[in-house]
Amino acid sequence: MIHVIITSYKEPKATLRAVEVLLKQKVKDKFRVVVVDPFIETEKFLNKNLGKGKIDFMLDPGIGKSDALNMIFEMYYSKNRNDVLVFTDGDVYVSDNAIEEIRKAFMDEKVGCVCGRPVPTNSRNTKYGYWAHLPFDGVDNTRKRLSREKKFFQCSGYLFGVRSSLIDSIPLDLSEDAVVPYMIWKKGFEIRYIGEAKVFVKGPENWKDWSNQKVRNIKSHENISKILPDMPRTKSLFNEIKEGIIFAIVHPSNLKEFYWMTVQAFARLYTYYRAYYEIKQKNVYNPAWRDTEINSTKPLD
Repeated sequence: MIHVIITSYKEPKATLRAVEVLLKQKVKDKFRVVVVDPFIETEKFLNKNLGKGKIDFMLDPGIGKSDALNMIFEMYYSKNRNDVLVFTDGDVYVSDNAIEEIRKAFMDEKVGCVCGRPVPTNSRNTKYGYWAHLPFDGVDNTRKRLSREKKFFQCSGYLFGVRSSLIDSIPLDLSEDAVVPYMIWKKGFEIRYIGEAKVFVKGPENWKDWSNQKVRNIKSHENISKILPDMPRTKSLFNEIKEGIIFAIVHPSNLKEFYWMTVQAFARLYTYYRAYYEIKQKNVYNPAWRDTEINSTKPLD
């Protein structure tokens, strides 16, 4: 059995699209869509547009994403090695083949965690659109290599799957796309990257949203070193430079993109500086759901 978990937050129209795309999937196994949201209005909106009984709905207590996920892990924990949990978000949508590609990857008993490929929906012909494409293309390149070499890598929270039998809870205040793969990796299972399983993501379209999103992400990953000091870091300033500098230089296809790439490099350094400064000022990562709104990433609502 596959349970596809959509974690959403006050974005009923986008969540409806995410659900509708999933319900059209052709999967050679039973699967059920579960929406987790802190607002009962979302359930009413989905039932009105889909009809009752098409999905399951769970009310998120709104404490933080880790708490919501622990609720899911506890409820859907299964000793059956073939049962799978697939996680995605309400403000994104997956490719038509995504769940089936993930299912096929889990046919290999050595695989414990599967990561899909985020693809930005923003146009590459704008600055912030290019700022979305460059890092997503870069991490796609890195994950392909690490998966091929059977090494550890952090997954994408936009789309990843795990065997239900391997996780019953996770530590709080950590990014699930980092801690879940690590916990499974420590148990001796492989992490598999499936580039064919795509998830389409709208990136920020202005400086405030772009910088706030990056700072929040950096702060969440800096918690890893404190709580799980033995976990290999694949998302850090050092690794971004090591893995990405050559890729970033050859990625632009024209002078305009090369200029955007150069500006983005300095902008990225600024977000690391701001994140470290805020951490030093005790303004650490807040696990509360979307404490800082990133309005321009909302695709429909």
